[in-house]
Amino acid sequence: MYAIIRTGGKQYRVQPGDVIRVEKLEQKLGSEFELTDILMVGGETPVLGQPVVKNAAVTVVVTKQTKDRKVIIFKKKRRQGYRRFKTHRQPFTELFVKAISMDGKTAKTDLSAKVVDVDQARAARIAERSVKVAKTPGGNLAKEAKAAKKAKPAPKSAKKPAAKASKAKKASGAKKTAKK
Repeated sequence: MYAIIRTGGKQYRVQPGDVIRVEKLEQKLGSEFELTDILMVGGETPVLGQPVVKNAAVTVVVTKQTKDRKVIIFKKKRRQGYRRFKTHRQPFTELFVKAISMDGKTAKTDLSAKVVDVDQARAARIAERSVKVAKTPGGNLAKEAKAAKKAKPAPKSAKKPAAKASKAKKASGAKKTAKK
């Protein structure tokens, strides 16, 4: 059994066990709730809604709430001195489809929702990084980078052939002025 749901002004085709990203919903992480804006329920006997299917619901679990990747907005008009640079991160909610029910018929999944707290995972990564820095001698990454640069031998500079050519041109130019 599958269903076509509408949320955030978009339509999604879902089955039990699917994970979908939708526009941000005001629900708590790990909460289970029902979506009732069902446009169609398909399967052995498909049912179309006019505009929605009555007595139909999709049970979902919120698995993640965060922002999407950064999108760059760059505007430019050539020869006008006009340049604008902005970035944007769209918030989203990730949902795990647990069950689809309609008129007593229910399709469930055996899988369980994997809830991820993105803010907590980010804080753990930052703490882990700070522990690594504290364990290093000196405890400062900038000092370590400078020490690494000093440890590498500098490449030997070779004489530039272009400098020789420019001296030869200057010498020939001097001879020409002397002939006049």
